[in-house]
Amino acid sequence: MFKKCKLAILVSGNGTNAEAIMKYFDNHPEIEAGLLLSNNPDAYALERAKKFNVESSVFDRKQFKHSDHVVHLLKEKNITHVILAGFLWLIPENLLKAYPRRIVNIHPALLPKHGGKGMYGMNVHEAVKAAGDLQTGITIHLVNDQYDEGEILAQKIVDIDPDDTSADIADKVHKLEYEFYPAVIESWLKGQ
Repeated sequence: MFKKCKLAILVSGNGTNAEAIMKYFDNHPEIEAGLLLSNNPDAYALERAKKFNVESSVFDRKQFKHSDHVVHLLKEKNITHVILAGFLWLIPENLLKAYPRRIVNIHPALLPKHGGKGMYGMNVHEAVKAAGDLQTGITIHLVNDQYDEGEILAQKIVDIDPDDTSADIADKVHKLEYEFYPAVIESWLKGQ
């Protein structure tokens, strides 16, 4: 029998993927977006959380990297799984141990290409354009102790036209993210 899941979404910025996730699971019978956490007190994602009545909290680097503050907060709120949605820091060992194989991330390219430290946002789309790739997409993967190297759960592909700019590529990838990330999260949770 499927056990109810309560998600924490970690974000660093605008939060468009976080909003897509909160919207998708709003009134879901088995999965709830229960908490939004950010390392950026100015992240617009915090405003998005209010719209869905999702509790939010902000933490700093010391609380995240050098204490159990975030782990305690997740446990206190009965969080079962952690979803990264534009979160830019490497996940520390204490969080990986507290949520083994229960942390998932989305990357805006087809890993293993265009991944690793510093490869986020427009940096990725500019690298895809510079490489002359004919396709790009999204990779949804489990999180481990390295940037973008966890087990791949799903990839979705989109074609690139030779005259596409980096911004055009970003638009195509964002559409894939909003369409597929929440649904892949749901399938992953139900398959556990």
